[in-house]
Amino acid sequence: MKVCGKDIAMKGRLLRIARLDGDEFTSFEDLDTLLKELQKSGTRVDLFTFFQKPPETAPKYDYPMEWDNLASLSISTFDHWWMKQIHSNVRVKVRKAEKNGIVVREVPFDDALLQGICDIYNETPVRQGMRFPHYGIDIEKARPYAGTFLDRSIFIGAFHNNSIIGFAKLVIDETRMQATVLHILSMVKYRDKSPTNALIAQSVRSCVERGMKYLTYGKMVYGKKEGDSLTLFKKGNGFERVDVPRYYIPLSLVGAAGFRLGLHHQFVEFLPEPVSAKLRDLRRVWVSRKLNGAKSRE
Repeated sequence: MKVCGKDIAMKGRLLRIARLDGDEFTSFEDLDTLLKELQKSGTRVDLFTFFQKPPETAPKYDYPMEWDNLASLSISTFDHWWMKQIHSNVRVKVRKAEKNGIVVREVPFDDALLQGICDIYNETPVRQGMRFPHYGIDIEKARPYAGTFLDRSIFIGAFHNNSIIGFAKLVIDETRMQATVLHILSMVKYRDKSPTNALIAQSVRSCVERGMKYLTYGKMVYGKKEGDSLTLFKKGNGFERVDVPRYYIPLSLVGAAGFRLGLHHQFVEFLPEPVSAKLRDLRRVWVSRKLNGAKSRE
């Protein structure tokens, strides 16, 4: 759905929640007009949500809000990032990638990149104990998936023996002062060569070359998982947690009631972290057994 020239992403069935597609790097010009057009769109929308982008973090809108968080890296020079912002073990890993023949560079959006993305995505059906949703993708499906926001995207490839073994996609926001890591993934079999650390290093270089001041990489903390491997990876590479206001604007009676009841959150977010961790462990075991069972029947 497109409203006021902006693509709108929707989620939820009982409670229909709308947001700007790519709201990490896309903004509205006139919020009141956007809300009115959403209500006239003919599509049921119960809540509209957006977050306030750094560096302004003090709430400035008079709407219902909750605190959200971002993983944000303040950028000045590459040398400052290299010497002052990252952990020493990250420097070791980036140097290790270079010594192991990993070459990182910006690449065009073409069939060679798309084939590399497919090879990476199709390496394994399971990542981080979960079924990988993009396993089995082909070039024609990868093209629209990876090709969003092309006019402000930067693609970076990690190569070993001239083959793509990892890639990153950065999207520059409309102020051109900030970029967001939208996709970043490397082949599992090359993990010991640290290609993902090399991709982050090149991402910082690419931002410095374009004069950007911030690089964001999703959230620092998802739910209550304070010490998971992704959070530790981000911290090691210099990203810091920035708390930002996230606003929820009810556009219907269902939206107002749903927000008061907390229905805009997933059920798992209400569980204590030890319980969530146990459920994640059980999911990993179940996925592993299911896949092994499928292989044994082949």
